[in-house]
Amino acid sequence: MSDAREATAWDLAREVVWGQRKKLALGLGLLALDRAAGFVIPLAPKVLLDEVVAHHRADLLTWLAVAVVGAAVVQAVAVFALSRVLGLSAERVVLGWRRRIMAHVTRLPASHLDDQQSGALASRVMDDAATMQNLVGWELARWTSNVLTSLVALVALLLIDWRITLCALAFAALPGFGLDFAHRKMRPLFRERSRLRSEVAGRLTQTLAGMRVVKAYGAERREQLVFTKGLHRLFRILSRTTTRSSVMSGLAVVISAGVIAIVVVLGGRAILDGRMTLGDFGSYVAFALMFAAPLGDLPQIATRVSETLADLDRLREMEAIPREDADDSARAPLGTVRGELAFEGVSFEYTAGTPVLRNVSFRAQPGTTTAIVGSSGAGKSTMLSLLMGFHRPTRGKVVLDGRDLAGLRLRDYRKKLGVVLQDEFLFDGSIAENIAFARPRATRDEITEASRIAHCDEFVSGFEHGLDTEIGERGVKLSGGQRQRVAIARAVLADAPILLLDEATSSLDSESELAIRDALATLRHGRTVFVIAHRLSTVRSADQILVVDGGAIVDRGTHGELLARSGRYRELHEAQFGPLLPHAPLRSA
Repeated sequence: MSDAREATAWDLAREVVWGQRKKLALGLGLLALDRAAGFVIPLAPKVLLDEVVAHHRADLLTWLAVAVVGAAVVQAVAVFALSRVLGLSAERVVLGWRRRIMAHVTRLPASHLDDQQSGALASRVMDDAATMQNLVGWELARWTSNVLTSLVALVALLLIDWRITLCALAFAALPGFGLDFAHRKMRPLFRERSRLRSEVAGRLTQTLAGMRVVKAYGAERREQLVFTKGLHRLFRILSRTTTRSSVMSGLAVVISAGVIAIVVVLGGRAILDGRMTLGDFGSYVAFALMFAAPLGDLPQIATRVSETLADLDRLREMEAIPREDADDSARAPLGTVRGELAFEGVSFEYTAGTPVLRNVSFRAQPGTTTAIVGSSGAGKSTMLSLLMGFHRPTRGKVVLDGRDLAGLRLRDYRKKLGVVLQDEFLFDGSIAENIAFARPRATRDEITEASRIAHCDEFVSGFEHGLDTEIGERGVKLSGGQRQRVAIARAVLADAPILLLDEATSSLDSESELAIRDALATLRHGRTVFVIAHRLSTVRSADQILVVDGGAIVDRGTHGELLARSGRYRELHEAQFGPLLPHAPLRSA
């Protein structure tokens, strides 16, 4: 499993690097220019000692100074251009991957999203994608620079004195083993760190979103403790990674010092034996420092590589989850929809072995209204989820105009839906923007008309900015009834042939409910409508009423037909309105 995961992460790393090969090639050229200019300084001691001092060539001092300053200017320009090219390239890659992961997340099945914290998913989109900077940004340039510097310095050291160089090189080979150790031992820790960081961020997002509930129950201290426990778990992982990284850094310092000690001892003997001049030794020490300096970065490089591969693992895992519309490209366009919907022997289980729906069958003709009623937990909302394509039946099928919903393009199908959910979600923005969410290109007049039909104008007129009033996150500045009216206006503007209403009037007072019922009666005309309602007064005019109990349809018929029978519907009706009087007329509307 580990080898397969590593291969996957490296495959992704190669994909990212190959996609930026032109920018990286330019960056490599700038890096070579920077390194070439950087080698002027190590050569300066040799010229100073062997030429200026030894032969009293004072005329070379000016040229030496010009060469050093000129090399520094070339390095400065190269570093600026390099950071600009690779920095912008890295940001573009991160931007692209954030878009890519976001696009994938939004197309994941509802069953998967229901098991995830929104904050954890947001962390994957924002934080894990940011690791791409290590592959194509300044980090990569620094790694490449270290390798290039060490190689050129090594060649120079071998040319000056190969004996000293081989001795120092044998001692310096030890960090290679440390790098392999760090990579293997720290990568799992970074995976766990990323997981915990997402978990803590998810809990924080959840707490902030539900802050009114937290305050209402005086649970601030409790949430602080939950968050603190998460931080402590994260801290323990960070402590382990920091400790291991620090050990490697300390080892690298010791090894670097050992290399310098070998150079000093052996170089001193070479000078005494006449095999090396003072200028050669000065240059050798400078090149040795250039060769040894990257050794101090080896632990950090190992840490970065492990961290990057761990985040790439998580991105690949996310992309490996099949999208709900993965097969849509191979399916034919939906075309015109008449609106006939049916369940044919549908059974459904969220958890294997625990049925929520049992062998449910019904048919809704185009242009008719079907009401689904029953006590809480009977399976009503699950039926609506299946109608929206959020889940697939465990057995049986959902059929649209004679075609299995599982074989249709989900995107095309959902464009035919107008939806008002019980816990309707509004976005941070204006009332007009939320209404237009169903049709972003709708005109202002169309938005205003939808608002009027949903009776939003009754409260919008009281706001200083009218439809342009900002409503805050999740519509917090509106009342429950006002939020529901905005949601209804959104469904009105969608103008879809199929309308799904889940407790669409549950947050309205009696007066508002009557007004909305009139609006919905107009909206329902010519559409296939499904209504879930606890208030039976809202379903009297339905063409058929499905009574659901224990995940099965236990009765069906019109309002009058169901009341005439002593069944579950009559029990629900009497629980809300009291016992029926003997010989009382049964009204159907």
